Amino acid sequence: MFSARIKVAFMALTASLCMAASPAAAQSNTAAAVGAIDMSKVTAQSQNSDDANFKQLFANWESIDTGKPVSARPAVSVPSRMPLEDTRLTSDYGMRTHPVLGTRRSHKGVDLSAPTGTPIYATADGLVSKAAPFSSYGNYVSIEHGANLQTRYAHMSRIAVSSGSRVKKGDIIGYVGSTGRSTGPHLHYEVRINGKAVNPVPYMVESQAQQAFALATGDGGQGGD
Repeated sequence: MFSARIKVAFMALTASLCMAASPAAAQSNTAAAVGAIDMSKVTAQSQNSDDANFKQLFANWESIDTGKPVSARPAVSVPSRMPLEDTRLTSDYGMRTHPVLGTRRSHKGVDLSAPTGTPIYATADGLVSKAAPFSSYGNYVSIEHGANLQTRYAHMSRIAVSSGSRVKKGDIIGYVGSTGRSTGPHLHYEVRINGKAVNPVPYMVESQAQQAFALATGDGGQGGD
């Protein structure tokens, strides 16, 4: 039963990726994803690249189907919402001139500007693996979502969760600040797969592919808004 449902979900995934292959569709879908974000800083090329990343991640999830009962399969929750409301993208994913160090470096996430104290939301269900000051990240929270999928939230003024706690998508996990290596109040947000940072923009909306996977697996899911 699970194999059949995964195949249906994979067909839905393929269809959604084919739609995203159209630059106009990719731009439209991404615009819906980030709402108030300045979309001039987000390209269709990066969207298509991360569609490939999601397809690979989906293939990894398909390997979960080992004939075990549903309750024995690991839960997976896909990041699929904005971590802030009413925000503006101030630094995109990829190479940039570091605002503090002044050198060209890879930016492993996106920076979202908002006033100090703005609530930060978990973008998927998960387990808080760290909630403490952490190097240049300042006050920092990382959440594990299953299948080696992780989100990171940095520079908080205050942390609202503790290590080892479980959160639901939409729970407040902290508040915007400027702790660590920062030049002003903002959230640095990352999505990592197997420890490697990927462009988080495609994970800021619940896509058709993510919905199909949640329906196919029936557990883990993505939480509720």
